[in-house]
Amino acid sequence: MGNLETKMLADQLDAQTIEAPVYITGLARAGTTILLEIIARHPHVATHQYRDFPFIYTPFWWHQTLQQNAPKQLESAERAHGDRLEVTPESPEAMEEMLWMAFFDGLHDPSQSNVLDADTTNEKFERFYRDHIRKLLLAEGKTRYAAKGNYNVTRLEYLLALFPDARFIVPVRRPQNQVASLRKQHKLFTKAAREHPRSVAHLQRVGHYEFGADRRAINAGDRKLVASVESLWKTDTSADQVRGWARYWAHLYGYLADRLDANPKLRDAVHLVRYEDLCSNTERELHALLDHAQLTDSQDAIVAHYAERISAPSYYSPDFSDEERAAIDEETAEVAGWFGY
Repeated sequence: MGNLETKMLADQLDAQTIEAPVYITGLARAGTTILLEIIARHPHVATHQYRDFPFIYTPFWWHQTLQQNAPKQLESAERAHGDRLEVTPESPEAMEEMLWMAFFDGLHDPSQSNVLDADTTNEKFERFYRDHIRKLLLAEGKTRYAAKGNYNVTRLEYLLALFPDARFIVPVRRPQNQVASLRKQHKLFTKAAREHPRSVAHLQRVGHYEFGADRRAINAGDRKLVASVESLWKTDTSADQVRGWARYWAHLYGYLADRLDANPKLRDAVHLVRYEDLCSNTERELHALLDHAQLTDSQDAIVAHYAERISAPSYYSPDFSDEERAAIDEETAEVAGWFGY
């Protein structure tokens, strides 16, 4: 259906360009969602939305259908993560993982490397993906595309090969706090899976394996390390599970640090956002974020809108034992130092 839509829109798509797409990616619970919301607020930016599921493959036709039938007023509600963020069906959301899963095998198989680098080629995907982005831009009458996708953290160099002018935004968070949030969300989603078993199938369809009954680690090229993370996660000991999260944190952000050190072009394309700085120096961080994304017009209005809305979470705090804190520090100290922690 997506290919048929592309064929019927061929003349219009020929005139549609893809300029500096913006990708927000990183380990979950570091602020990817609020950063996507900020970028999506720019009047020139098109993103996927909650209501795009399951018609992700035909963005133009689905957008036309929504324009004719969508309700005029949409009530917001706190999302399933229980983290103060309220959403509506029109809220921006990570949806494009379904496209990746349709063309690549083993993307979420922890037993093999999930890295897609500059040497990766998949002509069918690349053609479909570029057409998909152009259709979304055409449907929304926008000029810039933005997407949140945590799994793209191991695909940065592939995406940069596809779009040499791409802009990447990668949030990072102090290990103690990010591990606490990861553990909290996993417990929440695991409980939800017991109460609503069908929710697991939905998460599998949309490609969300970060938490819950079908949690899967991203393999950034070290099968032995990932196996050790999974082994720690499976224990009944809280300290071991915490160590598993910490080791996983170091695995992904260590991979990112290595690639930024090795690839100057990637380093120039990536903007790191420390969660703590975003909460404590919001205006400064948002100006730097929008400058990097090359979204300078309307910048002041966007910054003003979020300046008083972003703050560190007050509804929970890490409750680790001394043993757990020591495990986090032991696993993450070297990589955390690279990011200034």
